[in-house]
Amino acid sequence: MSEATVSRVFNDVGPMKEQTRLRVLQAAKALNYHPNAIAQSFARRRSGNLGVVLPYVPKVHIFSTYYFSEVLSGIGEQVKASGYDMLLKFRVPGEESDHSDIFRSQKVDACVILGATDTPSERAELKKLEDGGFPFCLINQHMSGERFHEVDADHEGGSYRAVRYLLDLGYRDIAFLSGSPEFSNSGDRLRGYMQAMREAGLLPADAKAPGDLPVHLYYEGNYSRTSGMKTASAMHPHLNRIEAVFASNDRMAIGLMQGLREYGHVPGRDYAIVGYDDSEAARVTDPPLTSVAVPFYEMGQLAAERVLRRVGGGNETDGASESFRLRLDTKLVVRQSCCILR
Repeated sequence: MSEATVSRVFNDVGPMKEQTRLRVLQAAKALNYHPNAIAQSFARRRSGNLGVVLPYVPKVHIFSTYYFSEVLSGIGEQVKASGYDMLLKFRVPGEESDHSDIFRSQKVDACVILGATDTPSERAELKKLEDGGFPFCLINQHMSGERFHEVDADHEGGSYRAVRYLLDLGYRDIAFLSGSPEFSNSGDRLRGYMQAMREAGLLPADAKAPGDLPVHLYYEGNYSRTSGMKTASAMHPHLNRIEAVFASNDRMAIGLMQGLREYGHVPGRDYAIVGYDDSEAARVTDPPLTSVAVPFYEMGQLAAERVLRRVGGGNETDGASESFRLRLDTKLVVRQSCCILR
């Protein structure tokens, strides 16, 4: 049999009789032959890699953070099941970057982007990917007015349920610790908080922005534990007017708990607190932290599965040609960081 026939079998290209394909595979097995992966990728014009773009922040160990470790584990599980490998690319937030270079150099066949921010430069870069027809997907980020492929969670609903829980316990003066505004989930969680507070008659019916909140009820961090600790010094003078706190993630909540403890304020006794993410750390804090669980692992898995389905095109019957914007459910996990008011 010819070299061309063997090549077509291993690269799965062109028409071929089943009998011929089996003869080639049997001969390869007898000779212990394994095709060259690099040569195959050139022949197929595919790399066999799924790219994952991550933010690079100096002195921040992102692989040890709950969010990134869970999402990457989910992506990795699906990549393995799909017969792909994973290629990581780091970018410095705020610096201009060209995501399309890893496509043009044939390093990846599709791409998942973590930590995308809603800034003009980032939107322009993502539009360039979209216009080029490169398969990519955002995780945990959405941008109004765009039609990018997204896998996200119902952060607005999760936030609303967390604040409703505090209200049902009898709390009224509930402060909100927000994350960085360039992330869509920060806005989602703010909207859920404000909806619950409006429905309880604790905010005006037209209150929708941070500026519409009493100054002592709104604080802003950057999703780090350090920013939570720094918030403690700003919140401490107002704690006589704050009964409970809803924090936009567990890391900020834990930092805030540590910072307020230095001022003598004990969580679960002097004030109630609810976090977000339901990280492993939430289960071992003192007291254990009530938090909103987000299916980050499933989000990573689903994003990889959907974007790899688009590699090489597709038809309407298999869903490969359809755009997707998915929202997964969140769930409140109650622990001991909230007490019932009498």
